[in-house]
Amino acid sequence: MLSVFEESAGYRSVLSLERLPDPQRTHVMWATSKDFGMSGLRFGTLYTENQDVATAVASLCRYHGLSGLVQYQMAQLLRDRDWINQVYLPENHARLKAAHTYVSEELRALGIPFLSRGAGFFIWVDLRKECEKEAVCVIMCASVKYNIRGPALIPRMKTKHRIYYITLFSIVLLGLIATGMFQFWPHSIESSNDWNVEKRSVRDVPVVRLPADSPIPERGDLSCRMHTCFDVYRCGFNPKNKIKVYIYALKKYVDDFGVPVSNTISREYNELLTAISDSDYYTDDINRACLFVPSIDVLNQNTLRIKETAQALAQLSRWDRGTNHLLFNMLPGGPPDYNTALDVPRDRALLAGGGFSTWTYRQGYDVSIPVYSPLSAEVDLPEKGPGPRRYFLISSQVGLHPEYREDLEALQVKHGESVLVLDKCTNLSEGGLSIRKRCHKHQVFDYPQVLQEATFCVVLRGARLGQAILSDVLQAGCVPVVIADSYILPFSEVLDWKRASVVVPEEKMSDVYSILQSIPQRQIEEMQRQARWFWEAYFQSIKAIALATLQIINDRIYPYAAISYEEWNDPPAVKWGSVSNPLFLPLIPPQSQGFTAIVLTYDRVESLFRVITEVSKVPSLSKLLVVWNNQNKNPPEDSLWPKIRVPLKVVRTAENKLSNRFFPYDEIETEAVLAIDDDIIMLTSDELQFGYEVWREFPDRLVGYPGRLHLWDHEMNKWKYESEWTNEVSMVLTGAAFYHKYFNYLYTYKMPGDIKNWVDAHMNCEDIAMNFLVANVTGKAVIKVTPRKKFKCPECTAIDGLSLDQTHMVERSECINKFASVFGTMPLKVVEHRADPVLYKDDFPEKLKSFPNIGSL
Repeated sequence: MLSVFEESAGYRSVLSLERLPDPQRTHVMWATSKDFGMSGLRFGTLYTENQDVATAVASLCRYHGLSGLVQYQMAQLLRDRDWINQVYLPENHARLKAAHTYVSEELRALGIPFLSRGAGFFIWVDLRKECEKEAVCVIMCASVKYNIRGPALIPRMKTKHRIYYITLFSIVLLGLIATGMFQFWPHSIESSNDWNVEKRSVRDVPVVRLPADSPIPERGDLSCRMHTCFDVYRCGFNPKNKIKVYIYALKKYVDDFGVPVSNTISREYNELLTAISDSDYYTDDINRACLFVPSIDVLNQNTLRIKETAQALAQLSRWDRGTNHLLFNMLPGGPPDYNTALDVPRDRALLAGGGFSTWTYRQGYDVSIPVYSPLSAEVDLPEKGPGPRRYFLISSQVGLHPEYREDLEALQVKHGESVLVLDKCTNLSEGGLSIRKRCHKHQVFDYPQVLQEATFCVVLRGARLGQAILSDVLQAGCVPVVIADSYILPFSEVLDWKRASVVVPEEKMSDVYSILQSIPQRQIEEMQRQARWFWEAYFQSIKAIALATLQIINDRIYPYAAISYEEWNDPPAVKWGSVSNPLFLPLIPPQSQGFTAIVLTYDRVESLFRVITEVSKVPSLSKLLVVWNNQNKNPPEDSLWPKIRVPLKVVRTAENKLSNRFFPYDEIETEAVLAIDDDIIMLTSDELQFGYEVWREFPDRLVGYPGRLHLWDHEMNKWKYESEWTNEVSMVLTGAAFYHKYFNYLYTYKMPGDIKNWVDAHMNCEDIAMNFLVANVTGKAVIKVTPRKKFKCPECTAIDGLSLDQTHMVERSECINKFASVFGTMPLKVVEHRADPVLYKDDFPEKLKSFPNIGSL
């Protein structure tokens, strides 16, 4: 149909046939190269039942599945039936007919026979007579027809024909080179209209008049999500995994009467556009852009003419219902209702908004941003260390609803000087000075400096949900107490606000003091550090807000290259400066390499030999290393040691230290290390093999068997070591645990403070120190394997078992507090899960299970 240009010629689709007339000689081919002139798209299909044809064609090109981009473009093209039927086909048929008529007439004039049909792009001609006269044809021996195979016979051309074809080939080659240079040489059709310094002034920008009847976009589509309203195909493949953002040229929009639609672009929006244009996201080529940012300032709805601003947005050259357009707004709504999202109709445009509620926020589509506080740039608040402060709770907002203020004042009366409720100073003249002052009765305080005197600071909703005071509170290192029902906290898609704030329902406002008192002091100090770091990283400037917004959108489009939870939330103080996260570790180490078992022993020879015998049964064991920690007694003679299938090496230490088990011995050649005590005889080979398989999938974790937990003791106001069976785990004991040998190096040479010496002096807690080390470097939790509830030596008595001694438990609690003090944080992560084999609890025959002997006591 597409190539039938003669109206008299009949057309019948092959799809309408019940069966092919001769399947071995009927072949169906179609491609966009001919019917649509789109050879570069490489979109086509061949249907044939003849294997010889399929094999022959396969030697000419490689057939494969189509990319998503090609499929999308073709779907868009074929979906536009009106354009195809009313525009493209009539024009294409007319051109095909004209070309066919011209070639046919020339062939007739030359007396060359041909087959004339009213369809197709080719004409079959009979050149046998010309070949006999001029010898310019290529005669090929076709094996299909003659059932022979041999070289092609190419008769010698005459000189004049040879010159003709060489010239023709040269012209075609030059044309291809010129086309390639034009196609791939960096150029831009619309780059002259890019965002640049000169166009940031409204004095010289073009004036665009908006007629009163200009189109207005639809209101924001609340059903929009990234997979429904965002065109990811515009972003395409990017080797740097960064979206490209285009900023429209600045224009001045006026109505029919010449009245400007909006005021001059604000300083904050100018800073925002500058930050984007100076970043790696920016492109001045509109055709390469994935995201479009208008130069129309909608940060503050109070300055906008709603209808006219919407009309201006609709005038943007790539608006397309707002698809892939990003609007920034910090002050939405207006009196009397103060909506929580921008009132300007924006259709499908993404909104980075500063006051979203759960009713207006489109999860995973919009971005909740902070309301920028100008005081951030005007006031330099030096960082104040965490710890108790003069006031327990402060409220410093002005213009609060009377009911809220009554509740706050009631708290102040009840709890005395630990609560401070501030208000606007009535005895100061209006102006910049009064903005930076707060009063309580006749006492005047500097704002925001007073916030640094409080442990907790109230952030209440005002007329708008989003309040600039949140930024001031974070800057002061005060823990924000957010009392604003349904408020979507800034960047909550990636930031873990539980680590930096306390959210209290409005109905619980009268109980806020008791709620805050229940938080442990250690946790409060962590929240103070986190609050300050959130401000430094994401709230400090307009630039920080803009780049964080683009990074969130970038992570959605390139999720495989997204920033991790730890990178978003862990302040630099939590990470060591001397070591980096061991991201060089392989994703899954090779199974063939196996693991090295390190057994620390002193003089329990019988138990040691039993451990060696059991561990040697593990298929993945590569080497067994015994660390002999007794300088007063020699190891057994070689003939007495168990005979095992892998190398057995004994290392004698110079001094009896627990840290000897974590020394980076040269004998360790595998990446995986199994640390195991000389009395751990209850583990089966299946349990050890399964533990190794789990470690291979998580090579940066501690993977072990006996689990332990750290808890906060509210009465003693310090950390406590817990060894009883619980639903949570934050440590695994290295008496039986897998880890990467890299951590032996860190433990020996990079352990902070005096932890290593402290462990050796007390002969305790080397396993807790290793848990702290790994958690602090990686920011990840341990993994407990197998569900064994009682992990102990059956033959051991309470006297022989060191870990059963009550004094020992007290010392281990002191270890946790000591290590947390040295690290300056609590790096241990609490989890509520473990790793079990897939068929562990299923009612299947044992022979079907990879690890049948697991969990038995």
